[in-house]
Amino acid sequence: MENIYYHVISDIPKKEGEHILLDEDHPNGVHKRVYEQLETVEDIYRNPDKYKDTELSHVVDVALRELALEKVRKEKYPQYPSRMASLYVSKTFEEAERWGEYFAKLGRPTYGIAKIKVSGRYYEGDAYKCFDGCISEEENLALAEIYWQNGANEDGQDPIVEILADGDIEILEIVKEINANI
Repeated sequence: MENIYYHVISDIPKKEGEHILLDEDHPNGVHKRVYEQLETVEDIYRNPDKYKDTELSHVVDVALRELALEKVRKEKYPQYPSRMASLYVSKTFEEAERWGEYFAKLGRPTYGIAKIKVSGRYYEGDAYKCFDGCISEEENLALAEIYWQNGANEDGQDPIVEILADGDIEILEIVKEINANI
Protein backbone atom coordinates (compact mmCIF):
# COMPACT_ATOMS: atom_id res chain seq x y z
CA MET A 1 0.00 0.00 0.00
CA GLU A 2 1.40 3.43 -0.99
CA ASN A 3 0.34 6.65 0.73
CA ILE A 4 1.53 10.25 0.76
CA TYR A 5 2.08 11.85 4.17
CA TYR A 6 4.10 14.61 5.82
CA HIS A 7 6.87 14.05 8.34
CA VAL A 8 8.64 16.39 10.73
CA ILE A 9 12.34 15.77 10.28
CA SER A 10 13.89 15.79 13.73
CA ASP A 11 17.02 14.45 15.35
CA ILE A 12 18.68 13.39 12.04
CA PRO A 13 18.58 15.52 8.87
CA LYS A 14 17.13 13.98 5.70
CA LYS A 15 17.30 14.90 2.02
CA GLU A 16 15.04 14.53 -1.01
CA GLY A 17 15.22 11.11 -2.62
CA GLU A 18 16.42 9.42 0.58
CA HIS A 19 14.76 6.15 1.58
CA ILE A 20 14.14 5.06 5.15
CA LEU A 21 13.44 1.40 5.85
CA LEU A 22 11.56 0.68 9.05
CA ASP A 23 10.37 -2.76 10.11
CA GLU A 24 10.99 -5.38 12.81
CA ASP A 25 14.60 -5.73 11.61
CA HIS A 26 15.14 -1.97 11.13
CA PRO A 27 13.90 -0.14 14.26
CA ASN A 28 13.79 3.60 14.90
CA GLY A 29 15.53 5.73 17.54
CA VAL A 30 12.77 5.08 20.09
CA HIS A 31 13.79 1.41 20.09
CA LYS A 32 17.37 2.23 21.05
CA ARG A 33 16.34 4.64 23.82
CA VAL A 34 13.81 2.16 25.24
CA TYR A 35 16.10 -0.87 25.23
CA GLU A 36 18.82 1.14 26.97
CA GLN A 37 16.39 1.17 29.94
CA LEU A 38 15.46 -2.53 29.81
CA GLU A 39 17.43 -3.56 32.91
CA THR A 40 15.79 -0.79 34.93
CA VAL A 41 12.31 -1.75 33.69
CA GLU A 42 12.90 -5.40 34.56
CA ASP A 43 14.11 -4.39 38.03
CA ILE A 44 11.03 -2.21 38.56
CA TYR A 45 8.71 -5.10 37.69
CA ARG A 46 10.66 -7.56 39.89
CA ASN A 47 10.94 -5.13 42.84
CA PRO A 48 8.09 -2.60 42.68
CA ASP A 49 8.32 -1.77 46.39
CA LYS A 50 11.86 -0.50 45.84
CA TYR A 51 10.44 2.14 43.43
CA LYS A 52 7.07 3.03 44.98
CA ASP A 53 8.30 6.29 46.53
CA THR A 54 10.72 7.11 43.71
CA GLU A 55 10.00 9.58 40.94
CA LEU A 56 10.94 7.80 37.73
CA SER A 57 12.90 9.67 35.08
CA HIS A 58 11.21 10.57 31.81
CA VAL A 59 13.26 8.01 29.86
CA VAL A 60 12.19 5.24 32.25
CA ASP A 61 8.53 6.36 32.06
CA VAL A 62 8.77 6.17 28.28
CA ALA A 63 10.46 2.75 28.36
CA LEU A 64 7.75 1.34 30.65
CA ARG A 65 5.06 2.67 28.29
CA GLU A 66 6.68 1.61 25.04
CA LEU A 67 7.53 -1.90 26.23
CA ALA A 68 3.92 -2.40 27.37
CA LEU A 69 2.62 -1.01 24.07
CA GLU A 70 4.91 -3.34 22.14
CA LYS A 71 3.92 -6.41 24.17
CA VAL A 72 0.20 -5.76 23.61
CA ARG A 73 0.74 -4.97 19.91
CA LYS A 74 2.66 -8.20 19.30
CA GLU A 75 0.08 -10.31 21.16
CA LYS A 76 -3.16 -8.75 19.93
CA TYR A 77 -2.52 -6.27 17.11
CA PRO A 78 0.39 -7.60 15.02
CA GLN A 79 -1.13 -6.08 11.87
CA TYR A 80 -0.07 -2.62 13.09
CA PRO A 81 3.45 -1.21 12.84
CA SER A 82 5.52 -1.08 16.00
CA ARG A 83 5.95 2.33 17.60
CA MET A 84 9.63 1.37 17.86
CA ALA A 85 9.98 0.51 14.16
CA SER A 86 7.97 3.20 12.43
CA LEU A 87 7.98 6.82 11.41
CA TYR A 88 5.49 9.24 12.93
CA VAL A 89 3.71 11.03 10.10
CA SER A 90 0.82 13.43 9.44
CA LYS A 91 -1.93 13.45 6.84
CA THR A 92 -1.63 17.18 6.14
CA PHE A 93 1.11 19.77 5.97
CA GLU A 94 -0.76 21.89 8.56
CA GLU A 95 -0.84 19.03 11.03
CA ALA A 96 2.89 18.44 10.50
CA GLU A 97 3.53 22.15 11.08
CA ARG A 98 1.84 21.92 14.48
CA TRP A 99 3.99 18.91 15.41
CA GLY A 100 7.08 20.75 14.16
CA GLU A 101 6.29 23.78 16.32
CA TYR A 102 5.72 21.50 19.30
CA PHE A 103 9.03 19.66 18.81
CA ALA A 104 10.90 22.95 18.42
CA LYS A 105 9.35 24.28 21.66
CA LEU A 106 10.48 21.11 23.46
CA GLY A 107 14.04 21.87 22.37
CA ARG A 108 14.23 18.88 20.05
CA PRO A 109 16.45 19.31 16.96
CA THR A 110 13.86 20.02 14.24
CA TYR A 111 15.11 20.37 10.67
CA GLY A 112 11.97 20.70 8.58
CA ILE A 113 8.89 19.08 7.10
CA ALA A 114 9.04 16.57 4.28
CA LYS A 115 6.43 15.21 1.93
CA ILE A 116 6.93 11.44 1.94
CA LYS A 117 5.70 8.32 0.18
CA VAL A 118 5.03 5.32 2.41
CA SER A 119 5.06 1.81 0.97
CA GLY A 120 4.07 -0.17 4.03
CA ARG A 121 1.64 -0.42 6.88
CA TYR A 122 0.19 2.40 8.91
CA TYR A 123 -1.81 2.89 12.08
CA GLU A 124 -3.80 6.01 12.89
CA GLY A 125 -3.83 6.35 16.65
CA ASP A 126 -4.52 8.93 19.31
CA ALA A 127 -1.49 10.44 21.06
CA TYR A 128 -3.92 11.57 23.78
CA LYS A 129 -3.99 7.89 24.85
CA CYS A 130 -0.25 7.75 25.39
CA PHE A 131 0.57 7.49 29.06
CA ASP A 132 3.43 7.79 31.48
CA GLY A 133 4.59 4.34 32.45
CA CYS A 134 4.27 3.37 36.08
CA ILE A 135 5.72 0.63 38.30
CA SER A 136 2.66 -1.61 37.76
CA GLU A 137 3.09 -3.81 34.69
CA GLU A 138 -0.61 -4.71 34.81
CA GLU A 139 -1.62 -1.04 34.68
CA ASN A 140 0.81 -0.34 31.84
CA LEU A 141 -0.59 -3.28 29.85
CA ALA A 142 -4.20 -2.18 30.47
CA LEU A 143 -3.39 1.34 29.23
CA ALA A 144 -1.56 -0.12 26.23
CA GLU A 145 -4.67 -2.12 25.34
CA ILE A 146 -6.73 1.10 25.40
CA TYR A 147 -4.22 2.75 23.05
CA TRP A 148 -4.35 -0.06 20.47
CA GLN A 149 -8.14 -0.49 20.71
CA ASN A 150 -8.31 3.12 19.53
CA GLY A 151 -11.86 3.85 20.66
CA ALA A 152 -13.35 7.22 21.51
CA ASN A 153 -11.86 9.16 24.39
CA GLU A 154 -13.87 8.64 27.57
CA ASP A 155 -13.97 12.37 28.33
CA GLY A 156 -15.06 13.35 24.82
CA GLN A 157 -11.70 14.96 23.92
CA ASP A 158 -10.91 15.14 20.22
CA PRO A 159 -8.05 12.78 19.36
CA ILE A 160 -4.53 14.04 18.85
CA VAL A 161 -3.87 12.15 15.64
CA GLU A 162 -0.58 10.32 15.32
CA ILE A 163 0.06 8.06 12.38
CA LEU A 164 2.68 5.33 12.57
CA ALA A 165 4.07 4.18 9.21
CA ASP A 166 6.58 1.49 8.40
CA GLY A 167 8.10 -0.15 5.34
CA ASP A 168 9.97 1.73 2.63
CA ILE A 169 9.57 5.47 3.13
CA GLU A 170 10.84 7.88 0.48
CA ILE A 171 11.51 11.57 1.10
CA LEU A 172 9.80 13.16 -1.92
CA GLU A 173 10.32 16.83 -1.09
CA ILE A 174 11.44 19.07 1.76
CA VAL A 175 8.44 21.41 1.89
CA LYS A 176 9.55 23.60 4.80
CA GLU A 177 12.82 24.35 6.56
CA ILE A 178 12.54 24.85 10.33
CA ASN A 179 16.16 24.47 11.55
CA ALA A 180 15.39 24.84 15.26
CA ASN A 181 17.68 23.58 18.02
CA ILE A 182 20.30 22.21 15.64
